[in-house]
Amino acid sequence: MTPTLHPQQLRIATSDDETIVSLEPLQGLWTVEQYLAITDHSRRLYADGTIEILPMPTDRHQVISRFLLFVLHAYIQPLGGTVLHAPLRLQIREGKFREPDLLLVRRANDPRRQNRYWLGADLVIEIVGPDDPERDTIVKRADYAEAGIPEYWIVDPDAERVTVLTLQNNSYVEHGAYHRGAHIQSALLPGLTINVAELFNAR
Repeated sequence: MTPTLHPQQLRIATSDDETIVSLEPLQGLWTVEQYLAITDHSRRLYADGTIEILPMPTDRHQVISRFLLFVLHAYIQPLGGTVLHAPLRLQIREGKFREPDLLLVRRANDPRRQNRYWLGADLVIEIVGPDDPERDTIVKRADYAEAGIPEYWIVDPDAERVTVLTLQNNSYVEHGAYHRGAHIQSALLPGLTINVAELFNAR
């Protein structure tokens, strides 16, 4: 039987065997290149020498992500922009990365679009997970502000709420909080409206 991994363990497979190693003694010592090599083939994040293990998305999470991807693609592609979905790394600053659920740029040829990871975005979206809601509502809010992302959406499936934040003076302010019966309005994308009920009813 395959042993269950602790969040601070890493399974390394070779041609002859499989080894489980603890990440704990290495925390604070990882380099950016080591992180990039590992996460080319798995979902982990790097920040200042520490590697964070990401939870596996749920079906509900993925359905919401797909709905937003399709709507945003239909809006932004004719205007010359593009939107992509996780897993794709975003550099917050040198030595720190995040992996937003969705990333959007208004120009598809934006030079911040790099192959291994993006150097920035115009809009990012996170779907709040049940394992650690503060990661999306507090920690990542500070991270994306640090990265200078103009607009950040926090999609909370349990509360059935979408909070749209805009960057002002290096911190986010609330542009709007949208529940069932309302339509999401973006400060960055004029004319875009998304029915909140349709979003959370998506199957």
